[in-house]
Amino acid sequence: MSKRRARVLVGMSGGVDSSATAALLLEQGYDVIGVTLKLWPQDCVNRAEDKCCGPQAVMDARSVCARLGIPYYLVDESGLFHEKVIQYFATEYRAGRTPNPCVMCNQHLKFGVLLDRARQLGCELMATGHFARVEKNAATGHVQLLKGLDPRKDQSYFLFSLRQDQLAHVLFPLGEKTKNDTREVARACALRTADKEESMEICFVPDRDYGKFLREANLAHSHRGAIVDTAGRQLGQHDGIEFYTVGQRRGLGVSSDSPLYVLELDAVQNQVVVGHESDLNQDRFSLSHCNWIAPEVVADGNHPFECVAKIRYNHPGARATVIPHSRGADVRLHEPARAVTPGQACVLYDGDRVLGGGWIHRVSPRTSPTAEATSRLAEQPGTTPVRGG
Repeated sequence: MSKRRARVLVGMSGGVDSSATAALLLEQGYDVIGVTLKLWPQDCVNRAEDKCCGPQAVMDARSVCARLGIPYYLVDESGLFHEKVIQYFATEYRAGRTPNPCVMCNQHLKFGVLLDRARQLGCELMATGHFARVEKNAATGHVQLLKGLDPRKDQSYFLFSLRQDQLAHVLFPLGEKTKNDTREVARACALRTADKEESMEICFVPDRDYGKFLREANLAHSHRGAIVDTAGRQLGQHDGIEFYTVGQRRGLGVSSDSPLYVLELDAVQNQVVVGHESDLNQDRFSLSHCNWIAPEVVADGNHPFECVAKIRYNHPGARATVIPHSRGADVRLHEPARAVTPGQACVLYDGDRVLGGGWIHRVSPRTSPTAEATSRLAEQPGTTPVRGG
């Protein structure tokens, strides 16, 4: 009697990466099921037909599964997507923060609801087309999240919020492959997605104009306020802080002898604070809602450790000293970085290994770090590199 094959659910986005993932797992002997989460709100369909929240993506995913001879299901989770992703997206902008909806979608939908669906369908595992890797530490039993081997495509940044119970049931077959490899897999299987163009946009904001999306979806409205400099002098007016981001230079509508940049969005005062480019350089900030994938980071209390911090997805990473505490963590970059932005995720690495991360909550000027962070640093005898895993 043959051994039963492990059943795995593959999250199918209608793109080449998830298509290649399903093909690879089938080739490796898994019992594969394809599932697409219908996430788009109804008003998004006409504007995003070819994106992962559009009907064309569903047609492509269904075609791939038919070609591979595997079952395919479409599951409507548009209500949860609106609550956990779109409402979060709008709320963050209204609060003067710049959101990262992909992290929240991964946390609540792709590795939350989809993992639940996998169990309901009798699947021991689920897989996605993310370029990342997971490894189980034989000594500790903990699952490690690692960067994808192709540095140009690594997506571990977007997965920092996953818990151990989620990582323990996840496969990333593309973690050791390049983008060209995935296209070759899809071509070898004659899949219609092999040469499909990939999108780097937010799926529900396909034209990158998030302000237009917020207005058309009635999630934000114009409300005038002051544009001020760092001394508090009014230079002009804005139509809503949610239509600006830290580091923005164009479209400010104010004149100056030298270029001005958005430094801060003050929701309490309804102000956009602007200054010179050099004012964007920051080296201290705090994180909230941290998730620690590497348990040794917080096993011995609030001891500082050194790592590499990525303050946005396309940031190359910077050496940093981190002090975890009950409310999150304080971060000190060894060299100042440009436009550290509240609301963005900061992900912490030890080499290829993701230690954890959190959401940038408060940014302190380079020349005057917060008393809270300074006192914590003073209380500690020194910092140590991370060990274990």
